[in-house]
Amino acid sequence: MKRTLLKNYDDIVSLEMSCLHWNIFGLYYNIRFWIGNGINKNKQMVEHLQRYGVISSMKVAEVMETIDRALFVPDGASAYADSPMAIGYNATISAPHMHATCLQLLEQNLQPGMHALDVGSGTGYLTACFAIMVGPQGRAVGVEHIPELVASSIKNIEKSAAAPLLKEGSLSVHAGDGRQGWPECAPYDAIHVGAAAPEIPQALLDQLKPGGRMVIPVGNMFQDLKVVDKNMDGSISIRSETSVRYVPLTSRDAQLRGY
Repeated sequence: MKRTLLKNYDDIVSLEMSCLHWNIFGLYYNIRFWIGNGINKNKQMVEHLQRYGVISSMKVAEVMETIDRALFVPDGASAYADSPMAIGYNATISAPHMHATCLQLLEQNLQPGMHALDVGSGTGYLTACFAIMVGPQGRAVGVEHIPELVASSIKNIEKSAAAPLLKEGSLSVHAGDGRQGWPECAPYDAIHVGAAAPEIPQALLDQLKPGGRMVIPVGNMFQDLKVVDKNMDGSISIRSETSVRYVPLTSRDAQLRGY
C-alpha cells in the first residue's frame, strides 16, 4: 500500500479537530489504516503498526501484544482502531500509534528494574505496559486525579497480563494530582504525561532521575510532544518530537467542569 502525506491544510485541521490527540504532522499512512478497518485482534493491530513503520522495536511490539488493548477501552468500542477514545470524565485513551510512539521514545528508560511514572493514567493501559517492561524488580506507578478512573483502571489491570505485578506491588495506580508527580517512588527513569501541559511541571522535572527521560505534550491550542532528558549533571535537554493534540493537563475540578 502506498504511503501518503496529507498536505492540504484543511484536511489537516479537519483531522486534528476530529481526534483529541492525533499525531497531525507525522501522517505518512493511508487513511484506511488510521481508521483501523479490519483490525479485530490485538496482534493484528500491532502488526499493522509495524507494517506502517510506527513500531520498529521488537520489545515494544512484544509488550503491546502482551497487554490487550480491548481490556482497557469502554465496552462496545472498536478496541483496535487507531484512534483516541473517550473514556468518560472528559478524559480519553490515546490512539495505539501514540502509545507505540511513547513506548519507543522511553524504551531505554523502561529496562528491567527501572522506575516509571505514568501521569494521567486513565484506563491503565500504558501503566500496564510500563510494568511489563520494568518487570517485578522495577516499579510502575500510575497517577490519575479522577478516583472513578483509578478504580476502573485497577479492574482493567486485574484482567490483563500485568495482574501479577499489581498483586505483588511493583505496579500501582493512585488518585492524585499528576502535576505533582508521585514522590514516594521517585526518582523515575521514565515519566510519561498523557495530557498537554502549558509548561513542563517543575515537580516532574525534580522527580526525573539523572539519565532519565520524560515524554510530555506541551502547549495549549498548538502542542508539541516534548522529549525531556535529564543529563547526569542534572541539566535538562529538551527537543520536540512531533506536533500532537491532547486534552489539557489540568485540575480535577477544571476537567470535570461541564461534564
